[in-house]
Amino acid sequence: MPDPRFFDSLGPASLSELARVGAAELADATSGDRQIVRAAPLDSADVQAVTFFSDAKRKDAAAATRAGACFVRPEHRDLLPATCAALITRHPQAAWAAAAARLHAPRRHEPSSGAVHADAVLEDGVLLSPGATIGQDARVGRGTRIGPGAVVGPGVVIGRDCVIGPNAVIGFALVGDRVSISAGAVIGEAGFGAAAGPRGMVDLPQLGRVVIQDNVTIGANSCVDRGAFADTTIGENTKIDNLVHVAHNVRIGRNCVLAAFTGVSGSTTVGDGVAFGGKAGVADHLNIGSGASVGAAASVFKNVPAGETWTGFPARPLKKWLRETAWLSRRAGGRVTRGDE
Repeated sequence: MPDPRFFDSLGPASLSELARVGAAELADATSGDRQIVRAAPLDSADVQAVTFFSDAKRKDAAAATRAGACFVRPEHRDLLPATCAALITRHPQAAWAAAAARLHAPRRHEPSSGAVHADAVLEDGVLLSPGATIGQDARVGRGTRIGPGAVVGPGVVIGRDCVIGPNAVIGFALVGDRVSISAGAVIGEAGFGAAAGPRGMVDLPQLGRVVIQDNVTIGANSCVDRGAFADTTIGENTKIDNLVHVAHNVRIGRNCVLAAFTGVSGSTTVGDGVAFGGKAGVADHLNIGSGASVGAAASVFKNVPAGETWTGFPARPLKKWLRETAWLSRRAGGRVTRGDE
């Protein structure tokens, strides 16, 4: 269930309504009055949730789902258990996005509520600069300083002795103690997710949060996206440079360092003590093992084992990259020093 601090529940909705919203056909019309209260992924959906299935490689997950209803292509209808109502459509993910928008809405700042909402809770010693805005039900801990023009969204929790820089924007987030978020950083905006629908591409709802643990530093103009459904997490004492992008559902461990222009794509897991050089890029759904290092401008498309150093395009172990570079230089007729070999 999306965190009620950040999302309003708009349900329930009947299956007939969700079929209409998602431009789908209900396989069993007699189930049209069944009530659904939330949208959820295939693996975590329960009897009160609607989900979607579009990847035949996950047919085992479809067969095991406990969802009350599922948007599914006609050819995949028989993969669902008898307990799951089938909503037939050629665009399951886009239909689910429409249903999710019917069931959940992100909380926004209330109009004309003033700079600090009456329902916000600020402990003693919080310092607010001119132009700072605090949304309803937000909580800010003792000794935290919030810079000019910074925005703290509804329901956000910020711990003690934090520093929030000018024009930083924080939403859908739980922030620990002694965290520094520099000027212009954006925490908790929607991650990138889109699906093809009958009228073109549609945005997918991002119903998760950002969790930032103690002693984290996030540099100027960096972006940390909230999860699509699960959380995006930044572990204790991790240090993020300026102009870094952490995508939705990424999990970064403790004591990591990410230099400027690093980009970590969605649903990647980064272990403890990992270092990223400037402009490093990581593809989605990968695992970067604890203690690994990713060189500057490296492009990672495979899992990186713990403790290894990878670099290059595509990224590979450092020694292999050095050998290949030396060999290529020799083949091209260039001079190679002993150190290059």
